[in-house]
Amino acid sequence: MGSTVTTTEPEKTSPASSRPGYGQLLRTRGAWTFLLPGFAARQPFAMLTLSIVLLVQHTTGSYGAAGAVAAVTGVSMALFAPYSGRLADRYGQRAVLVPGVLVHTVSGVSLTALALAHAPLWALFVAAVPTGASVPQVGPMVRARWGVKLQGSPLMTTAAAFESVTDELTFVFGPLLATALCTAVAPAAGLITEGALTLVGGLLFAAQKSTQPSVSQEDGHARVRHASALRVPGVRVLIVTFLGIGSVFGGMQVSLAAFTESIGEPGLNGVLYGVFAAGNMLSGIVCGAIAWKAAPQKRLLIGYAALAVAASALWPAHSVALLAALGLLVGMSIAPSLITGYTLVDGLVPAGARTEAFTWLTGAVALGQAAAVTVAGQLEDRLWDGAGFLVPMGGTVLALITLVALRSRLVTPDRNRTVARGVGHRTPVAVD
Repeated sequence: MGSTVTTTEPEKTSPASSRPGYGQLLRTRGAWTFLLPGFAARQPFAMLTLSIVLLVQHTTGSYGAAGAVAAVTGVSMALFAPYSGRLADRYGQRAVLVPGVLVHTVSGVSLTALALAHAPLWALFVAAVPTGASVPQVGPMVRARWGVKLQGSPLMTTAAAFESVTDELTFVFGPLLATALCTAVAPAAGLITEGALTLVGGLLFAAQKSTQPSVSQEDGHARVRHASALRVPGVRVLIVTFLGIGSVFGGMQVSLAAFTESIGEPGLNGVLYGVFAAGNMLSGIVCGAIAWKAAPQKRLLIGYAALAVAASALWPAHSVALLAALGLLVGMSIAPSLITGYTLVDGLVPAGARTEAFTWLTGAVALGQAAAVTVAGQLEDRLWDGAGFLVPMGGTVLALITLVALRSRLVTPDRNRTVARGVGHRTPVAVD
C-alpha cells in the first residue's frame, strides 16, 4: 500500500537558453498578487529603528538611551524571527502573520505612550521586547514564495536581486518618511505611522493565501522538514556575514543622526541615509541584470571585501558631501553580499526550512543592527562626533575574517544526498 506526499509544483519557466531578467521574473504567474502587498507590509521595517531613536532621544536627550531601546527591539526581533519562520514553514504564513501584526501594533503604541510619558528606561525596555519580537517577517516570506515558484530556475538569482532592490527601496523611503514625520510633525509620528502601516500592509499580505508555500508535506516527513535550518553549517557562516551587514545599518543610522544634529541640520539625516540606501538599491538592480559566471561563494568574498574597505573609510569623514559619497559607496557594496547570501540559501537549505533560514539571516541583520546602534550611541555620547562610524568598520572586518576562514562551508551540497543531522535535500516523492 503506497502513500503519496503532496508537493507544491514549481513555476514553469522559459528554456534555460533565454536570459533570466526582471521582465521574465515579473511575468511569473501570480507574482504580483504577493509582491504589491508584500512591499506595503515591509515598508514600516525601515522606519522602526530610526523612529525609536528619534523619539527616545527627544524625550531623554541621550543617544545612548535611544540606541539602547532600539537595540532591545532589534535583539528581540533577532531572537524571535527564526521561530516565526519555523512556525510559518510548519503552519503557514497567514497563521503567523495575522496575530503578529496585531501584537506589533499594540506594542508599538504602548512604547510610544511610555516614551511620551517620560517613563523610566526599564519600562521602555519592557515595551521594546514585544515590539521587536512581533515584527512581521514579510521579506523572508516573500522570498519563500519565490522559492516555491522558481525552484530549480535560473531566475532565482534574479529574484534574490529583485528582493534586495525592494528591501532597499523601502530603506530609501522609510528613513526619509520617519525623519520627516518625527522632525516636522511630532517626535512620535514616525512610530505611530510605522504601526499603522504594519497593520494594514500585513493584513493585506496575509490575505494572499493562494501563493503561500504549501504546508501539506508534513505527514511522513516531519523529521526532515522540521529540522532547524541552523544545523546547516553554511547558514551559520551566512549569519555571521549578515551580522556584519547589520552593523553597517545600525552604525550609520545613529552616526548620521548625530552628525546632522551636530551641524544643526537634522533634516539631512534622512537624505544622507537615503543616499546610502539608494546606492544599495542601484547596485542591486545591476546585480540582478547580470548573468553571472563566477560561483556565488567567490562573488560573496569579493563583494564583502569591498564592503569592509568602504565601511572603514567612514569614520574620518566630517563633511556632508564626503559622507554622502562614502555612504553611496558603502550602499553599493552591501547589495551584492545580501543578494549572494540569499541566493546561497536556495542551494544550502531544503525547501521546507527556507522561511526559517531567511528569517535567521534577517534576524542576524537586526541583531547586528541592534548591537551597532547600542555601541555607536555610546561612542557618540562619550567620544567625538562621528565616532559611531567605527562600528561599521569593526563589524564588517570581523565578519570578513570569519567568512574567509569558513568559506568552504558555503559549498552547495548534492541535492540527491541527505545533509547530516536530519536536514535533507531529497525531493519528496510517492512512497510504496
